[in-house]
Amino acid sequence: MKILGIETSCDETAAAVVENGTKILSNVVASSLPLHAKTGGIIPEVAAREQARAMIPVVKESLLQMATSLSIRDWRSAIGQIDAIAVTFGPGLIGSLLVGVETAKILSYVWHKPLVPVNHLIGHLYAPWLANSHPPEFPLVALIVSGGHTELLYITGHGKWRHLGGTRDDAAGEVLDKTARVLGLDYPGGPAIEKVAASGEKACFNLPRPLVDSPDYDFSFSGLKTAVVNLASRPADSSVKQLTNRLVAGLAASIQEAVVAVLVKKTVKAAKEFKVSNIVLGGGVAANQRLHEAMIAAFPGKVYFPAGLALDNAVVIAAAAFFNYAPVSWQKVAADAAILI
Repeated sequence: MKILGIETSCDETAAAVVENGTKILSNVVASSLPLHAKTGGIIPEVAAREQARAMIPVVKESLLQMATSLSIRDWRSAIGQIDAIAVTFGPGLIGSLLVGVETAKILSYVWHKPLVPVNHLIGHLYAPWLANSHPPEFPLVALIVSGGHTELLYITGHGKWRHLGGTRDDAAGEVLDKTARVLGLDYPGGPAIEKVAASGEKACFNLPRPLVDSPDYDFSFSGLKTAVVNLASRPADSSVKQLTNRLVAGLAASIQEAVVAVLVKKTVKAAKEFKVSNIVLGGGVAANQRLHEAMIAAFPGKVYFPAGLALDNAVVIAAAAFFNYAPVSWQKVAADAAILI
C-alpha cells in the first residue's frame, strides 16, 4: 500500500510517499524558517501564506520522486499508484493546518482516494519503523518533545496509547528557543544551544529542574526559563551581565543539562514502572545528541531515536496512517475524518 502523506502543522510544507509504512518512496520538505529567523520565532500568518504557495509544488515534487524510485513514466502516472492520502489534522497552527487539510480533501475527492487523518504527535513516533529491520516492540514508553509539546505516552500497540503526562506550561523546545534568544543565539534555539554547549564549557550554573522528583509524569519548564532570564538581566556588576562567549557557553550547557535531566528521569521512571524494554523518542528536540547520550546511559533497554526524521515531515504521517488504518477502511476513515468536514 502506497500512502501520500501531507504535513503542514507548523512552518514546514511537506509531502511524501511511503509504501507499507516502512519504505520511503519520496520525501519533500519546504520550510519558511529563513523568514522566521529574522523575527526570532514563527509568525503564523507568514507561515500559512508560504505554505499556500508551496503546497502544490511540494506535492508534485513528491510524486516526481516517487515516479523516479518506481521507474514510472511521469508524476501523473504516479497518481494511479497512490492508495490513500494521509494528512495532519492537528495539533498545530490553525492557518497552517487548513492549507494541508484542504489540499488533502481536494486531492482525495479528485483522485478518488481514501482520506486518512493523522494526529501530528502520534506521527512523530513512527520514524523508527521506517527502513528499520528491527522496529520497536510493544509495549513501550514514548516521549514526544518538540517546540510546542512535551508529552509522555504508554503504548501497547498501534493506535493503543495512554497519556501519562505532559508539560503544564512551556514545552522543552520552547524554553530552548526563548533562552537562546536571551543569550543572543540564533533561531531555532535548540540546535543553537546544543552547538554552543558542545564547545567544551561545563554546565556551571545551578539552574532549576522543575518537577524532576514529582510523583507524576508531568513536566514544567517555565521556571527554568525565568531563572535564565533573571540571570541574564542582573545589575551591571554581575558577572553574567557581560555575556562573554565563555559565560554563554556555560549557561547554554547548563540549560541543556537541566532540560535533558528532567526528560530522562521522567521517561526512564515511566519505562521502569510499566516494565517496558523499549523507549521511543519523537519530535525536533529528540535530535539533541546530549539527550541521546543521557537516555542511553540511564536506560538498560533499547532506545529509538528519529534519526533524520526528527523535524516535521510527511514521511512519518504516511507511516502512521498505514499502521493505524491498514488496510484502509472507508467506514473507519469516514468516521475519523468527520472532524475535517
